[in-house]
Amino acid sequence: MLSGDETTQTHRSRPPWNVMFFGTDHFALESLKFLHRYSKTEEALVGRLEVVSLPSSLPKGFPVTNYANDQGLPVHKWPDTGQCNKFDVGVVASFGRLLSEDLIVKFPYGILNVHPSLLPRWRGPAPIMHTMLNGDEETGVSIMQIRPKRFDVGPIVMQQTLPVPPMCTYKELEAMLSEHGAEMLVSVLKNLPDCLSVAKDQPKEGVTFAPKVSAAVSCVRWEEQTPEEVMRLERAVGFVMPLQAVWKGSPIKLLNFVEVPDSLISSDFSRAPGTIRYLPGPEILVVRCKDGWVGIRTVKLKKNLSAKDFYNGYLHSSFTQKSGMSMEECRFTTLYVPGKPNKAK
Repeated sequence: MLSGDETTQTHRSRPPWNVMFFGTDHFALESLKFLHRYSKTEEALVGRLEVVSLPSSLPKGFPVTNYANDQGLPVHKWPDTGQCNKFDVGVVASFGRLLSEDLIVKFPYGILNVHPSLLPRWRGPAPIMHTMLNGDEETGVSIMQIRPKRFDVGPIVMQQTLPVPPMCTYKELEAMLSEHGAEMLVSVLKNLPDCLSVAKDQPKEGVTFAPKVSAAVSCVRWEEQTPEEVMRLERAVGFVMPLQAVWKGSPIKLLNFVEVPDSLISSDFSRAPGTIRYLPGPEILVVRCKDGWVGIRTVKLKKNLSAKDFYNGYLHSSFTQKSGMSMEECRFTTLYVPGKPNKAK
């Protein structure tokens, strides 16, 4: 907790708290909605509520900014932060900017961060994505105190462990964690001084980092990745960047992945990685990966093609004979783009 002489505001000891909220995306939006809801109750937990968000190049803008405008909440565009010395506590959720010490000390109770991981695991801007890419079986939410100069290193105020649901997508996991994070934030604010007094430093062991992922992550490495890893990759990043490969020298996007039961694959399908076959029953393409096959329902060249349409246009014997291709040449290969590929297993 910061000392009272570091702010021009009287040091409040109980709710309602005046809260300045810093956030941008759908994960942050849930916490803002909870704060707004608790500003309207008879025994309000939140008094004054204002928002700081980032300028957006998105056509529809950031969800946090849109919600705040719809609800009539004052919005400040970073780096403008308004009159922070009129607030008791700051709250950050998925904001993506380092906050200076000069800013932090304007809040008598500092700034809390709602972070979707079990810190110190997955410090950084993309914790949910890295949780999924690495196949973590458990995750959680940490409410921590912001410290200047480095992301996600402050003391833990509250932490909750949650299982990662099998086969969940990024959006599903984000929704689950955002709701739990918002509920935890409310619990902390109900007993803010007491919660801050028992905050614990993060352990030095178990630190991992979750940097932003580049388009290179979306390139399937057929020789290296198992079907499970490819499916996990699609669930983690497919909503924002479709998985990619190369077909006859041209980039191709791969959509709507499905698991392939062993019963659908003949034993003689021990082909080179990237080999493509069409299964007419389920109408899917199956592609050889490391140690198995993965199914694909849709590919995109110049336009989206169903697996059946791709087969009829590019894999059917009449096409391959006309083009002089053998079945062994009907393969997807790995697309190489600048950036660091995902090495998660």
